[in-house]
Amino acid sequence: MTQPFDFDQVIDRHGSDSLKWGIYPPEILPMWVADMDFTSPPEVLTALHQRIDHGVFGYALATQKVTDSVVNWLQQRYDWTIDPQWLVWLPGLVPALHAACLSYTEADQEVVTFSPVYPPFLSAPKICQRRHRDIPLTRDHGRYTFDLRRFDDQLTDKSRLLLLCHPHNPVGRAFEKQELTALAEQCIKHNLIICSDEIHCDLVLNHTRHIPFACLSEEIAQRTVTLMSAAKTFNIAGLNCGFAIIPNPTLRRQFNHAAQGMIPHPNALGYTATQAAFTQAEPWRQALLEYLRGNRDYLLKEINQRLPMLTMEPVEATYLAWINVSALEDCRPVFFEQAGLGFSAGEPFGDNRFMRLNFGCPRSTLEEAMLRLEQAISPR
Repeated sequence: MTQPFDFDQVIDRHGSDSLKWGIYPPEILPMWVADMDFTSPPEVLTALHQRIDHGVFGYALATQKVTDSVVNWLQQRYDWTIDPQWLVWLPGLVPALHAACLSYTEADQEVVTFSPVYPPFLSAPKICQRRHRDIPLTRDHGRYTFDLRRFDDQLTDKSRLLLLCHPHNPVGRAFEKQELTALAEQCIKHNLIICSDEIHCDLVLNHTRHIPFACLSEEIAQRTVTLMSAAKTFNIAGLNCGFAIIPNPTLRRQFNHAAQGMIPHPNALGYTATQAAFTQAEPWRQALLEYLRGNRDYLLKEINQRLPMLTMEPVEATYLAWINVSALEDCRPVFFEQAGLGFSAGEPFGDNRFMRLNFGCPRSTLEEAMLRLEQAISPR
């Protein structure tokens, strides 16, 4: 079947407003921050053009249509029936991590995380002046998973909030139901509130369906704040639009109170793009997933067969690879930058033995990155 979307097209982002490309000189390939080098779905572009043609860009509120698009998307994708009143619209999900810390913990209570993890999970408790307890993920048959024995042993009566990354960034896990259920049981036992960041939920690559943490049971739903967005999947992160789903009215009221005056509404174009993505762009998403699977498989082979000093495990979700570089004499970011590569250092995620690589790019870009990497680490 002819591919209707050209993910092989290389788009020059130099000299634009791109954060990803703008912080490096032109000779460095940036493969760090989680935005893709693909154009957004044509349906999203058409909707944005139509909205721009309207010509007025005042403060915006979520319309019934964009609300319905979220409700229907969750119903169709996850068999999750939500009340529209549960939705809290956000300009991004990182501010929501801070709002959760402020909403659900007191100064002497703990925020719990599993590491390695997306850096704001580790910084938000500190910024909010909350105590932080980090439980490292463990390995089971070569896959990262929750260390529930350690979780159970180390939590105290001061432990109050779990910040969960699901699917997981950076290790690329799409957690299975039995893992999530076992974690949910521990959360109930320790009376935790869960803030589950599920922004990568529509980027599961292993042909399984994402399970929202709040869908495990009604008891879990009543103690869970779920964070979602079309931003990563449809490459519209710069339009700043996401949402929290909070079934429990008390938790919702507390969250809104903490966010008041601190977190603004999304902008008009963010709402427009979200609605178009959720109602019209599913064929594009399916084509994207197939392309990302190809990139993942290519990268996995290159790392594990051609570059034996590095190791990488299969990525089950996201377009982010977590690569062990600890066998190198020098695995600092500057070493890779001298080789013309801009990766995410592992230290801010909680493990300096690794680097994170974004493979949401044309295959030719990924091939060039592997060539540079091989030249940098191969014996001379």
